[in-house]
Amino acid sequence: MTSSPTANLSAAGVSIWLDDLSRERINSGAFKHLIEDLNVVGVTTNPSIFAAALKKGESYASQVGALAEAGADVDQAVFDITTHDVAQACDIFAAEAERTNGADGRVSIEVDPRLSRDTAGTVAEAKRLHAKVQRTNVLIKIPATREGLPAITATLAAGISVNVTLIFSLERYRAVINAYLTGLEQAKQNGHDLSKIASVASFFVSRVDTEIDARLDKIGTDEAKALKGKAGVANARLAYKIFQEQFSTQRWQVLAAAGANKQRPLWASTGVKDPTLPDTLYVAGLVAADVVNTMPEKTLEAMADHGVVSGDTITGTYAESTKVLNRLDAIGVSYDEVVQQLETEGLDKFVTSWSELVADVESALNSARSEKALVSS
Repeated sequence: MTSSPTANLSAAGVSIWLDDLSRERINSGAFKHLIEDLNVVGVTTNPSIFAAALKKGESYASQVGALAEAGADVDQAVFDITTHDVAQACDIFAAEAERTNGADGRVSIEVDPRLSRDTAGTVAEAKRLHAKVQRTNVLIKIPATREGLPAITATLAAGISVNVTLIFSLERYRAVINAYLTGLEQAKQNGHDLSKIASVASFFVSRVDTEIDARLDKIGTDEAKALKGKAGVANARLAYKIFQEQFSTQRWQVLAAAGANKQRPLWASTGVKDPTLPDTLYVAGLVAADVVNTMPEKTLEAMADHGVVSGDTITGTYAESTKVLNRLDAIGVSYDEVVQQLETEGLDKFVTSWSELVADVESALNSARSEKALVSS
């Protein structure tokens, strides 16, 4: 094994992506350290991340001023600001994309979450984002809602790489893989080079524990307490089992022969919320080949400082993981109810963050126009 925990993680087959993006980070050159010293090979974003970045504001002032002068409305301004940051990050990670033949070096940007229940609107926005960023290493994020599944297929069929986000349930994950394979089949029919299309399936981890552990606390028995902090990892490990199964079928082999890439599982929501749990739980506990782990900076730093990588911690755990979920069901914690609630809450959070982002940009545009009017007078 190599010397640092993050290098060990990479050597074990885990691609480390940072779950954060801001213009300050881009302009400061901070990504150079992350790439060279912490083995970061990609970036993910979401509405919450952009909202937080825009609140700092200073590095966006010039572009906001130009957009205000050009008469851009708030939706256009949000679109231009976010795609600008993603395009810049794509350029920073272009060498990683080339080194890995497009598997890594990826930067994700999410379709407006207000469209999450609108299939046609999602596809149109995905194409618009892809055309605006104009980088081969961009991933368009589409939530794995029921309405999102056909949008994922249609976007892939157009030759656009996709990050499928907000996956909580094993059943939905199977549907996501089917949407991916169908998209590749259609892309092939449409004449696209399958080797140029990439995808990850973002399976959320810590939020599962947060919700289930709260229910276990209410039950309050010793058996319930013994299950705390175990559901998130067990759920993700069983998702990896599905990944192994679905990407060894004859259907997949036909696509692979045509140059297709596997849709890798991506562990999202890997920051530990419960201070009684190890802060590297959702990284060290989910190590296997062909996976991505996207981490907030705090989790990445914890892993780099004291993370322990002991090889594959997923394969061979499937019976134990199934037992965890079965025990939860037996004491009255409904898996189906939890994952549905988490999807609904996840979408609501993204829409709320998007609304905050829109409000902040609108305020900045109004301020820029007021300043210009004051100067002109």
